[in-house]
Amino acid sequence: MLYIKQTQKSVDQAFQDLEASIKQHGFGLLHHYDFKQTLKEKGFDLPNECRVLEVCNPKQACEVLHMNMAINMALPCRISIYEEAGKTFIGMIPPSTLLGLISSSVDLQELAQGVEDTTRQIIDDAV
Repeated sequence: MLYIKQTQKSVDQAFQDLEASIKQHGFGLLHHYDFKQTLKEKGFDLPNECRVLEVCNPKQACEVLHMNMAINMALPCRISIYEEAGKTFIGMIPPSTLLGLISSSVDLQELAQGVEDTTRQIIDDAV
């Protein structure tokens, strides 16, 4: 269900390379969250780095929303960079898996698979 790749890069370097890959593949970075920093500001200690990037391809998002407006609750796509056991990982919940929980539409599933193929490539290129 999860698509996760280990990288030898630091979280900071993986973040920079992921940003470049997102842009190269025609997606945009809408927002990113640094959970370690956010939790620290709230008085909680998270020992590992954890960043979540919200990414979107506007054309594909528009197509999905035209097919089923309720899919807005699953958008945008999220890609995570995190540390665990001293290693750095980049991963996501594949769009086809996520959207398959919401709709059984064949057209929507085909579109989700296209988005998934691209987001897998974004991750692979950044690793």
